[in-house]
Amino acid sequence: MLSCSAETFQLFKKKLAYFFIIIIILFSSSSVLAQNNFRSNYSSRRLVPIYQVDRNDHKITLTVDGAWGSNQTEALLELFKKEDISVSFFFAGIWLQNNPDLVQKIVAAGHQIYNHSYSHSHFNNLTKNEIIEELQKTEAIIKQYQNSETGLKLFRPPYGEYNDLVIKTARELGYQVVQWSLDSHDWMDPGQEYIVERVIKNINSGDILLFHNNSENIVEILSEIIPTLKQDYQFVKIEDLIYNDNYQISSQTGLQYKIKDDANGN
Repeated sequence: MLSCSAETFQLFKKKLAYFFIIIIILFSSSSVLAQNNFRSNYSSRRLVPIYQVDRNDHKITLTVDGAWGSNQTEALLELFKKEDISVSFFFAGIWLQNNPDLVQKIVAAGHQIYNHSYSHSHFNNLTKNEIIEELQKTEAIIKQYQNSETGLKLFRPPYGEYNDLVIKTARELGYQVVQWSLDSHDWMDPGQEYIVERVIKNINSGDILLFHNNSENIVEILSEIIPTLKQDYQFVKIEDLIYNDNYQISSQTGLQYKIKDDANGN
C-alpha cells in the first residue's frame, strides 16, 4: 500500500513537472510570436506617396495628367494664361513623344512637366528593372525640354497604382511620389455640374487637385472652377506646395507635414 502510494506520488510529481514545462514553453512561444507579430506589423507598414500637404495658408495646386489625346491642350493653356496660374502636368512618355510642339508650348508658358511613366502601365505588375526603365525613358524625354537636374523630380504612378517596390525604386532614382487629395472624377465623365460642385465643396488648403488634359468638357469645367477657387485660394506650383526637407508623410493618410525644428515650433 505504501509502495503504491509512493509510486502514485512520484507519478504526480512527474505530471506536475511536465505541466510546468508545457506552461513555460507556451509562454515563451506566445512571447516570441507577439514580438514577431510586432516586427511584422512594423515592417509591413506600406510606403505611401504624398496625397495632401498640411497647410493652412489657402494654397492649392492644380495637376493635369495626360497619356492619350491632345485636342484640348492648347485651349487649356489659353485658359491658364488668362487666369494667370501655373499648372503641373504629369505626362506619360508616349504622350510627350507624340506631341513635341505642345510640350514646347507648355514649358514656354511657365508650366512644369513631371513623370507619369512611359507607357502608362500597371506598375504593381512590373519588376524593379521595368519600373526603372519606364521612369528613365520618360525622364530622358523631359530633359529635352526642361532642366530636370536642378528641378524637383516628381512621379505619379499610372492609375494611382503603387506598392512598396514602386515607391522605393522611384525614391532611389531621386523621385518623390505624388498622388492627389481631390480627384475631380473628370475621367468618369459624370457631367460638368457634378465635377464643379464636387471640387468647390471639398477644397481645402494643401489640396492637390487631379484633372486630365483630354477629359470631356475639361476647358469649360476649369473655366468655372478656377475663378471660383481663386476668390479664396491661391494656385501655386506643386513644388511650392509640398515640403522638400524636414517633413514626414503619414503612413495612414499620405498627409505630408512639416517637422518642427525646435520646441517653439519654428
